[in-house]
Amino acid sequence: MKILMVCLGNICRSPLAEGILQARADALGLGWQIDSAGTGAWHTGEQPDPRSQAVARRYGIDISSQRARQFKEGDFDRFDLIFAMDQSNHDNIVRLARSKTDREKVHLIMQFTDGDVRDVPDPYWDDQGFEQVYQMLNKACDRLLEKTAQGV
Repeated sequence: MKILMVCLGNICRSPLAEGILQARADALGLGWQIDSAGTGAWHTGEQPDPRSQAVARRYGIDISSQRARQFKEGDFDRFDLIFAMDQSNHDNIVRLARSKTDREKVHLIMQFTDGDVRDVPDPYWDDQGFEQVYQMLNKACDRLLEKTAQGV
């Protein structure tokens, strides 16, 4: 399974989602490949935000080797599933889709949780938001693994 996590700049939310899901998949011996990207190119080549790195480290996950990159059309060919962190990024990804098959790969990461929250908030402007985002993504990744195990 190849999964891509996508947010706006690829330095806060999607690196955390990549790190969390990759750690879980590795622990389960799934052999999955998880990556992340941003719909914007502002931070291309940069490491994840230090606050994302810090919260990941608190939970035993090292995301420091990740580098930001921009989502590109070829990602539809490289990945089985593409998870957007919010509706705006979802819409931007879908606009690049070349076919129904491409569009069907794109989902909101929070759609697998039981709550009404569909968007993972961007914590860039709120130092306190990184823990909340980690917890949201942690839950979403757990549910994604459960659904995948059920064949969904």
